[in-house]
Amino acid sequence: MALLLVAIASVSLLVGGISIMNVMIVSVTERTREIGIRRALGGRMWDIRLQFLCEALVLCLVGGAIGIVCGITLSMTVARMAGWITAIDMGAIGLAVAFSVATGLVFGFYPAHKASKLSPIEALKTE
Repeated sequence: MALLLVAIASVSLLVGGISIMNVMIVSVTERTREIGIRRALGGRMWDIRLQFLCEALVLCLVGGAIGIVCGITLSMTVARMAGWITAIDMGAIGLAVAFSVATGLVFGFYPAHKASKLSPIEALKTE
């Protein structure tokens, strides 16, 4: 049973990470001209990479916070309806936040790297 839960959690993290990467790639594509202007005005590659990594991180933290609130609410509701006592492990919440941050950093790196490597000239040519 534990192996099944680990498999489901792993697939869920992978799907969530790919979704984050897709959202960030779309963001980079839509903001190509902005990135080109920043690079043309002297913006460093590291600054652009850091900006997009921070955006991915914020996206994952907000998603993780919503998931934690929904999980606690659902857990308390089911426990109340069944007459059980609710026990919430703060270590598990910390682990969820850590996985959320790690997912944001891992799956946000490629779009951030792609954004930082854009040539200012090519980026400004796009419509």
